[in-house]
Amino acid sequence: MDAFTAGLLQRIRAAESDLTYARETGDDFLADVEQAELDDLRRLAEEHGVEVSTANA
Repeated sequence: MDAFTAGLLQRIRAAESDLTYARETGDDFLADVEQAELDDLRRLAEEHGVEVSTANA
């Protein structure tokens, strides 16, 4: 796995974790921000052929 792929997957995991936290704490604004970040990261992964399998997909 190259550094780009590893970094992208790490950022996706972090965004998923942050999104879960935001939802659990009822922070709707943060949840919206994290969902947008996650959507962008998943789009980037798809554009570069990086397979992402997540529970929050």
